[in-house]
Amino acid sequence: MNNSTDNMQMLKELAIKKNEIITELSKVIVGQNEVIENFLIALFSGGHCLLEGVPGLAKTLLISSLAKVLNMNFSRIQFTPDLMPSDITGTDILAENKADGKRYFEFIKGPVFANIILADEINRTPPKTQAALLQAMQEYQVTAGNQTFELAKPFLVMATQNPIEQEGTYPLPEAQLDRFMFNIYIDYPSYDEEKEIVKRTTSGQNETIKPVMDAADIIKFQKVIAKIPVSEHVLDYAVKLARATRPKNSEAPELIKHWVNWGAGPRASQYLIMAAKTKAALDGRLSPSEEDIRKVAVIVLQHRVLISFAAEAEGMKTKDVIKRLLDEIKLK
Repeated sequence: MNNSTDNMQMLKELAIKKNEIITELSKVIVGQNEVIENFLIALFSGGHCLLEGVPGLAKTLLISSLAKVLNMNFSRIQFTPDLMPSDITGTDILAENKADGKRYFEFIKGPVFANIILADEINRTPPKTQAALLQAMQEYQVTAGNQTFELAKPFLVMATQNPIEQEGTYPLPEAQLDRFMFNIYIDYPSYDEEKEIVKRTTSGQNETIKPVMDAADIIKFQKVIAKIPVSEHVLDYAVKLARATRPKNSEAPELIKHWVNWGAGPRASQYLIMAAKTKAALDGRLSPSEEDIRKVAVIVLQHRVLISFAAEAEGMKTKDVIKRLLDEIKLK
């Protein structure tokens, strides 16, 4: 078998696994199919997600259930104003050697040493503590004292923010926002979905989730996806779209110059391509299209684009501006 045939076979296997994951998650999660697919795109792309949604939409249940289906270690960190960096990364404690009575410092690993991290209400903690996640998210390692510890892969951070209650919060700086691949909004369920949620959660019955794959499988699929070829016109479209969000770019549309103060950086182009490749792979396709870029554009760009006061005065949100931009930059 040649590499192309091998890769196609693995992508077919991945598409089957995706359906099995969704089937298992549907035992405890009602609806949220688009959110689940976006989580899987981030996971197999090796990216992190920033989630926004009001309390009570089962964000914690969704993420912990995903960890069970993927047979990975899960950690939940509740971010509070008094949380310290060592509460995330770990700390040195003074221990004693029972053999000779000598004392030494031993590093006790913190909750960041897991495969899937839920950073709950990340904007409730000061920047110093928020920054404790930065090295882990970017370099997949933690430095404590003069020691550096590697994090087990795959490693995925799911951070949540409450979009309503802003009192007593510390907005994430742009440098940290940029490290999140996706910014995903979780909306209220439909009437039928909410009725089903109430029915399930008040019946006293608990469904058991079965693992579908493990960390080794995920890493294997990540490597295959990374090698998926991308057509020149798809690459051009992703770069053109990211550059079009920058108001100082001479080729930016007038709507961007009027409604945007700051556009997306090069990491946006990278994530657009990586997400498109993974979306294609999850569908069992060997190559991404421009349409794949468009489907992930809002969640890749909306936390990287800073809209102007003029846009806010007209009732525009960042995602509205990006959708207008997508109408402007049509497919060829």
